Amino acid sequence: MADYVPRMYKKYKEEVVPYLQKKFGYKNIHQIPRLLKININAGVGEAIQDSKNLEGAVNDLMVISGRKPIVTTARKSISNFKLRKGMKIGAKVTLRRDYMWEFYDRFVSVAVPRIRDFRGYSDKAFDGRGNYSLGIREQIIFPEINVDKIDKIRGFDITFVTSAATDEEGYELLKALGFPFKKQEQ
Repeated sequence: MADYVPRMYKKYKEEVVPYLQKKFGYKNIHQIPRLLKININAGVGEAIQDSKNLEGAVNDLMVISGRKPIVTTARKSISNFKLRKGMKIGAKVTLRRDYMWEFYDRFVSVAVPRIRDFRGYSDKAFDGRGNYSLGIREQIIFPEINVDKIDKIRGFDITFVTSAATDEEGYELLKALGFPFKKQEQ
C-alpha cells in the first residue's frame, strides 16, 4: 500500500503540469498551480434547539471525507437567533494529500453526476486568489451516505484551495483536473 498513488494525483503530475506549464509559460516547476487542500464545512443552525442535528452532520462529514470533523462554535452571541458565544453550531474538515485527491476524484467522477438537473458549476465563484467555493444542497449525492439512515437532508460548503495566484490559473487548474464547469457560450 506504500506505493499507492491516487488516480487524480497521477493525472495532475502526468497531464495537468505539462499543460499548465505550456499554457502559462512557467520557467520554474514550483510556479505551476496545485491543489493544496479541500475544506468541507457544514453550518448547522438547527443545533441550537436540538444537538442531534449536529451529530448527524458530523457523522455525514465523517463518512464523506474519511476524516473526523472538528465541531465549530459560535464566536459571538446574537440574541435574535438565540445564539450564545461558545454554542456548537457546525462542523468542518480539511483534507490534504491523498485524502484530498481521493475526495476530489470521488466528487468529480461519482457525486456530481448524481446531482439532479446538473448543468455545470459557475466559473464566477473564485475568490480573486485562485480558490473556488461551492455549495452542495444534499449530502445524498455521495454514494457513501446510506439514504435509509439519514435523519434529514443537509447541505454543506466545499472550498478548493489552490496555490494559483490568479482566478484564471485556478480555473485552468481545476478544468484540467476535470472539474465540471458550465460550458462557455460563444
